[in-house]
Amino acid sequence: MPHVITQACCGDASCVYACPVNCIHPTPDEPGFGISEMLYIDPETCVDCGACVSACPVGAIVPGHRLPEAAERFADVNAAHYGHAQDDVARFPVAHDKRLPLAPIAKPRAVRGGPDVLDIAIVGSGPSAMYAADELLKQPRVRVTVYERLDAPFGLSRFGVAPDHTSTRSVMNLFDDVARHENITILLNTEVGRDISLDDLRSRHHAVLWAGGAPTDKPLPIPGAGLPGVQSATSLVGWYNGHPDFADAGPDLSCERVVVIGNGNVALDVARILTADVDELAKTDISRDALAALRASAVREVVVAGRRGPAHAAFTLPELIGLADGHARVQVRPEDLGGISADDVDDSTVAAKVALLQEISQRPVPAEPFIRLTFGRTPVEVVGDQQAAGVRFVRTGTDVEETIDAGLVLPAIGYRGVPVAGLPFDEATGTIANVAGRVMDGDTPVPGMYVTGWIKRGPSGFIGTNKTDSGETVANLLADVEAGALSTVG
Repeated sequence: MPHVITQACCGDASCVYACPVNCIHPTPDEPGFGISEMLYIDPETCVDCGACVSACPVGAIVPGHRLPEAAERFADVNAAHYGHAQDDVARFPVAHDKRLPLAPIAKPRAVRGGPDVLDIAIVGSGPSAMYAADELLKQPRVRVTVYERLDAPFGLSRFGVAPDHTSTRSVMNLFDDVARHENITILLNTEVGRDISLDDLRSRHHAVLWAGGAPTDKPLPIPGAGLPGVQSATSLVGWYNGHPDFADAGPDLSCERVVVIGNGNVALDVARILTADVDELAKTDISRDALAALRASAVREVVVAGRRGPAHAAFTLPELIGLADGHARVQVRPEDLGGISADDVDDSTVAAKVALLQEISQRPVPAEPFIRLTFGRTPVEVVGDQQAAGVRFVRTGTDVEETIDAGLVLPAIGYRGVPVAGLPFDEATGTIANVAGRVMDGDTPVPGMYVTGWIKRGPSGFIGTNKTDSGETVANLLADVEAGALSTVG
C-alpha cells in the first residue's frame, strides 16, 4: 500500500529529492510549491520503498496500512490531489508531468575562488537560518557563526509551533544535527545592535545573512483594539511556548468566551490550546505557568471569526483535519456556511475543506469547552468601556451587524517584519529590500549582505518552505563569492 503524507508535513521537500520515482509533488521547481498547503504522494506512482520516510524531518510520512485513525482522511487527501479519489477523476486532473526520477541527488559542486576560509555570519537561528547554515556547510571551507539573541536556538520551530504538535516540533532534531557540525558556532544571548553592531559584524565576516524573521504582529485597525483584554494571538503563542519575551503575557482566562479574530493556522492553534484537555497538554513541553493557568481557566467557548467565507478560510486543510479528527471539540453552525458545498468548488483542496466543514456542521454540539468556527464576519469595533466586552462585526458584504460578547479578544491576523538599523526596509511588505536574497539599496546590491526567511519574503509558507528559500539565497551568496563580489575580512 502506498505511503501517505499527513498533517505534520513541513514542506521542506527532502522527501521529493529522496523519492526514486518522482511521486511527490509539488516539487520546488513547480509553480504550486510556494503556495501548496502540504506535499502529496501519488498513490498510483508510489512504489512503497520508504525512502521518503527516512528523509522527512518531522515524521509526517506513514505507510498507508499503518495510518492511525485520526490520520486516515489523509489517504484521500493525497489521492485527490492527483485525481485518483472516488468520483473525482474528471474534476481534478493529474497535477504534474510524468518526469524522470529525481533521486539520487548529486554532491554539491565546490565553490571556486574566493578566500581559503569563507566566514559567514547568520543573524537569527530559526528555521530559515538553520536551513541556510546546512546549505552553507556543504562547502568544506565555509565557517558559519550564528548570532542568536535568546538563550535557546531555533526560533519559531521552538517558540511558535503549538506544544501539542509534537511531530512538527521534531524538526528541531534536524537543526540539532546541523548545530553539531564542526564548522558552525552558535552564540546565544548575543543581540546584534546591543552586543555587537551590524558594522562590526560585517567587518568580521565575508558576508552576513540576516534571518531575523517577522517578530511582531500586524495591528488590528479598528476602534477599541487598545482596550485591556485585547491581546495578540502571537503573544499568547509565545506565552504558552515559554518564549522569554512573553513570560508576563499570560491572559485573563476568567471569562467564559474568547473571540479570535482571523482564521489562519495560528488562530486554530490558540483556540485548540485554550480548549484542550489539560491533562493531555501536561504530557507536552508547554510552559508550566501556562499549564497552571489553563487548569484554572473559566473559558467555555472560543469563537474563531473569519472575514471571508468558508471557501476562502486561511487555515490549511491539514490543520482542519487535525482539528476535526483529533481530540478537539469543534462546532460549525450550518448557517455560517452560507449554503456553499464542495460541489461549488473546482480546487480539490478547497473542496475538501468545505466538505469537512459541512461534515462538522452536522455533528452534535460538542461538550464544553469547545471551538466555534464562524465565517463572513468583518470586525468593526472592540466594544467595552474600561475593558474589552466583545466584538462588533458586520456580515461581510452586507450592513447586518452582530456583537459577540467576550472577555478576551485575540487578533490573529498575521506577523510582520520590523526595520533593521542600517538596512533598507520595504514598509509595504514588512521586509528587508532584496532581490532573490541579495539585500538591495535601490537598484544596487549591498555588498556582503543577504537575507532569508520571513524577513526576505514576508510571513508566508511553512517551516520547510524556508529550505528552498534559504537555498536560493545561499546559491546567490556563493555565486558572488565566485564572482569576487565579497569584501575581505578585517
